[in-house]
Amino acid sequence: MLFISFEGSEGCGKSTQVGLLADRLARERGRPPLVLREPGGTPIGEVIRDLLQHAEINAAMTPETELLLFAASRSQLVRETIEPARRRGEIVICDRFFDSTTVYQGAGRALDRGFVAALNEFAVGGCRPDLTFLLEIDAQTAASRLAERKDRKRDRMEEQPASFYDRVREGYRELARKETGRIIALDGGAPRAEIAEKIWHVVESRLSK
Repeated sequence: MLFISFEGSEGCGKSTQVGLLADRLARERGRPPLVLREPGGTPIGEVIRDLLQHAEINAAMTPETELLLFAASRSQLVRETIEPARRRGEIVICDRFFDSTTVYQGAGRALDRGFVAALNEFAVGGCRPDLTFLLEIDAQTAASRLAERKDRKRDRMEEQPASFYDRVREGYRELARKETGRIIALDGGAPRAEIAEKIWHVVESRLSK
């Protein structure tokens, strides 16, 4: 059964689209998909998520530590949750997966891309999304959306400078050019209903095969 991931820089609207797709799959197929997020998705992963994003002590975290923590969370998620769900025949939707590490730590942090790729492979053990939706968005729209978010916990990843996200956006574009069979790039600035319909059209066609 399908394993679908959603990718994009902060404020692109991927979490909204994850929810819309999950709701439609539940209505159309009579069985809700398994919805996960990265980092997180398991008890161990959620502790790592808090350390990476919200803990006050993470200000001094090095890029290398960040990379290894993301990989640790993902490794646990694959073996504890994703692989068992796929064996049960469930549809799995994940808000981020290894493409985020390829881009955020490989391009954004400028860590050795060969090592990042090898670590990704070690962490997931061959588990790859069948389909990935990349929501592309410009810096101004992303900043506006983030500014509108109220009463949210501090998120260290959202505090990165504009130059970091310039590298992230370019990293995603490069990845989409390389993996046209898996990655579907969409305009994240379009109306959410329009994006959702395009996503549904692709998912429905894959499920009907």
